[in-house]
Amino acid sequence: MSVNPRKISLGEVFDRSASYYDEVRPGYPEELFEDIISLSGIPDDGRIIEIGCGTGQATLPFAQKGYEILCIDMGKNLLNIARKKFSGYQKVKFVNSSFEDWAPEHEAFDLLISATAFHWIDPKIGFMKAAKIVRKNGYIALFWNLHPTPYTDFFKDIQKVYQKVLPEWKNPSEGPSTEEKVKELKDKMDLLNLFEDFKVRKYYWDRQYSTIEYIKLLETYSDHRSLKEDRRRVLYEGIRDIIDSNYGGVILRPYLSVLYIAKKKS
Repeated sequence: MSVNPRKISLGEVFDRSASYYDEVRPGYPEELFEDIISLSGIPDDGRIIEIGCGTGQATLPFAQKGYEILCIDMGKNLLNIARKKFSGYQKVKFVNSSFEDWAPEHEAFDLLISATAFHWIDPKIGFMKAAKIVRKNGYIALFWNLHPTPYTDFFKDIQKVYQKVLPEWKNPSEGPSTEEKVKELKDKMDLLNLFEDFKVRKYYWDRQYSTIEYIKLLETYSDHRSLKEDRRRVLYEGIRDIIDSNYGGVILRPYLSVLYIAKKKS
């Protein structure tokens, strides 16, 4: 099965920012992982597959509980960091591949998880393959970090920089609301009729970033990393000036983690 060239290029973009990705990507609240384990009913000896594991931020809570985990990611540099991080966890294995190209093990897993990654996969391919590899009564748990609305003053301030440097980029305030984004994925899953017993959980939290840390965070976003160097430099300089001048060099970035969990249809 061939992979979309754009997805390959974006995967390479993430991989070039591997160290930043591990350092400043926000992770997820502990309650989310506890809910996945509770709602899925995965047994202590259960087997998990993770799609797009990156450097293993979402892997760790499951590894610490002793689950056997197969982690798949197409970024070599990301996996190099993950392998070092999990060298003491014998039950955690890594495969350098896209999910589309990975040869599936049919009905081999109790739980499929994917953290801010499953949207890169064609829904028909991704969900069909997920349904094949998850065991009877097994679950899939997909989760993302969104920017909650209404937007903060900081977010509104930096949009002025984006509009000046990147006028072709759509202002997020003109796009779908957080609630609309949450509903969109569930609608896609409903159409395929592969899963049942849907549950959606939301978790509001925040994380503090210094100016340098926030610029590093932007470097982990594929659309930012894909910009030409001169435009990216001007964009970052404008954002850096706002954080330093208006916020004393530190901002509080709000997050909304959204979990979608569903059982494979019998």
